Amino acid sequence: MIDRRQFVQGLGALLPAASLSLAPGAARAADAPYAWRSLPFGAGGFVDGFVYHPREPGLLYARTDIGGAYRYEPATHSWTPLLDFLGRADGDLMGVLALAVDANDAKRVYAACGIYTGQWSRQAALLASSDRGATWQINELPFKLGGNEPGRGTGERLQVSPHDGQQLWLGTSKDGLWRSADGGRAFTAAPLAVRHVSLVVLDPRDAKTVYAGSHDAPGLYASRDGGASFAREPGTPAQVPQRAAFGADGTLYVSFALGPKDFATNPGNALEGGVWKRSPAGAWTEITPVRPGRGEFGFGYSGVDVDVQRPGRIIVSTIERWTEGDELFLSTDDGRSWTALGARSRHDASPYPWLVDYMKGQDRMGHWLADVKLDPFDPERAVYGTGYGLWFSRNLGAALKGGRVDWDFTVAGFEETATLDIKSPSGGATLLAAMGDVAGAAWDDVAKPPAAGLFRPSYQTNRSVDYAEARPALIARTADTPTGGYVSLDGSASWRPFGATALRDAKRPSGHVAVSAKGTALLWAPEKQAALVSHDLGRTWAAVEGWPATREHELVPVADRAVDGVFHVFDPALGELRVSADGGRTFTAAVTGLGTLRNDQKACLVSGKAGLRRLWLALPDGLVHFAGADAPMKQNKFVAEAWLVALGKGPSDDAPQSLYVWGRVWRAGQLVEGIFRADDAGAAASFTRVNDDRHRWGYVLSLAADPLDYGTVYVAAHGRGVLVGKPR
Repeated sequence: MIDRRQFVQGLGALLPAASLSLAPGAARAADAPYAWRSLPFGAGGFVDGFVYHPREPGLLYARTDIGGAYRYEPATHSWTPLLDFLGRADGDLMGVLALAVDANDAKRVYAACGIYTGQWSRQAALLASSDRGATWQINELPFKLGGNEPGRGTGERLQVSPHDGQQLWLGTSKDGLWRSADGGRAFTAAPLAVRHVSLVVLDPRDAKTVYAGSHDAPGLYASRDGGASFAREPGTPAQVPQRAAFGADGTLYVSFALGPKDFATNPGNALEGGVWKRSPAGAWTEITPVRPGRGEFGFGYSGVDVDVQRPGRIIVSTIERWTEGDELFLSTDDGRSWTALGARSRHDASPYPWLVDYMKGQDRMGHWLADVKLDPFDPERAVYGTGYGLWFSRNLGAALKGGRVDWDFTVAGFEETATLDIKSPSGGATLLAAMGDVAGAAWDDVAKPPAAGLFRPSYQTNRSVDYAEARPALIARTADTPTGGYVSLDGSASWRPFGATALRDAKRPSGHVAVSAKGTALLWAPEKQAALVSHDLGRTWAAVEGWPATREHELVPVADRAVDGVFHVFDPALGELRVSADGGRTFTAAVTGLGTLRNDQKACLVSGKAGLRRLWLALPDGLVHFAGADAPMKQNKFVAEAWLVALGKGPSDDAPQSLYVWGRVWRAGQLVEGIFRADDAGAAASFTRVNDDRHRWGYVLSLAADPLDYGTVYVAAHGRGVLVGKPR
């Protein structure tokens, strides 16, 4: 095994690209057998819903706002991701707004998917599986869903009728209530006069009774004629129903919350709420454990579940109880009295060092407790979600005996971080990752959760990370903090903040940083601002001359890996490659005519190690190679679209770096989407696809290849953490 902490990669030889002679249609490449797995970090994102199958022990599904859906594996106490097969065009479907199971068929599971409702978002889809999520049928929907928009923590909005498995009901983010009579292949609108549906509940005893909640017209609505008409349910508050559950005797339990006018709660700003129950005879009673206060002491209620085998046993969660902290309450007498679990709980975060740091030494229940579920077959087991992951109880009943409830962060295989940038350094750490919300980390061993190399503090958004090629212990990262970033001189063991500067607008995202080959200069491009440069390891900053003028595009500085003090940047507004040879102080145009990009398009520029300006530029219309400062640029004829590019160790020590491309490549006359590797600098028709149709992960945000381990490639997928692929 390579001791990376002792190793600094020397500059190898990268052969210039040979002339291209084959037509695109003649390109050929065989798929390489690769094994893919997640790097263990430990969740790191919002888990906003759970669905237990009512008749199949241990069958549990979880949904996330940006990272797809998962199935729990009781035998291994781990999770299986279910939507990794989605390609780039379907990346929006990784936002799961609702899940549903068929109570009469344990093999059937459904997911209502769509991440945003803006005009640029993909239409939503209803995904249907008849094999517990192993494979899916995608049924297109005539509207959009906001799986990552305010209100996503309510639900479930999707239900399968327990009386007829072909009948489905779906509440939408802006288009009201819909129903299907053919298993979700087609939907028609139902006559409920609301736009944003918060939940749907079907009465297991009466096929004609349907309940629905609304965000935009707060209240619970009921139909008792099979959905032909709806009316406000009398006796209920004018608040937004968050979640609901039926008891074995037909009692209906509903949680409520309400925020500012015209703003959906959960997540959001809940100011009031409560818990109510409806008897089988139709009488509503409030059973709120603790009533919210006013102002900063306001909050709502969200999760609610009942034990169908033990009448009167109920669990509920608060939502957005910011001042006192969110709480779980447990009742065994049908809501007449409640036991608060927070003070009686112990959360074991020790297997995941980032979470220990994130919790700041406090043992609280967490935030954004959108859902909590009781295991229908085990009274000691409950699961609840937070804004950063999920917790399983081992001994829930201990709370009722004056004991302590133990909670485990059971997230093996459940990786949901929004990883924004990754790099594999020339020595030291194996991988560096900058992450949204949870900062990120440096992995020495990619088979274990990172410990020594945490990007502290762990509760910030980091946007980029880079290292000095000849001095890999020198690392810089940007963070959405007052100073904008951090510098480490010891390979991420410790960090020092950037020096403050009035040249940067601290209210804007922190953008990208590049570190020169020997670490003599740091070039920092805050988002939508002029670039800054430092020559004292980030203590002081100066303005850069000649930086691209555009503020509408993302500008990413790239350090030349071979020559210290040289930086590159692609200007997508003008289609120029601009270069600095004076440590980032000034930039001038080196190559023009590369083509301009729209504001919503991106490019990716990387530097090789064999000499000055050995660059690869991924563009929406192809892949461009610069083989040196004096060599003409060449567009690769086999790559039709390039979204990301990376360079890693070649097949031998004297071989050029292997080239990795996420894009669309010509193969046998057809365009194939995937992640490809070329070991000859892309000079011939040798692009080998290293992923497959089961491993596509929707959107990929960053790509890195290992400079010391041939064939190893790292993928930062949107909402799926970091994945590593290795040849089998």
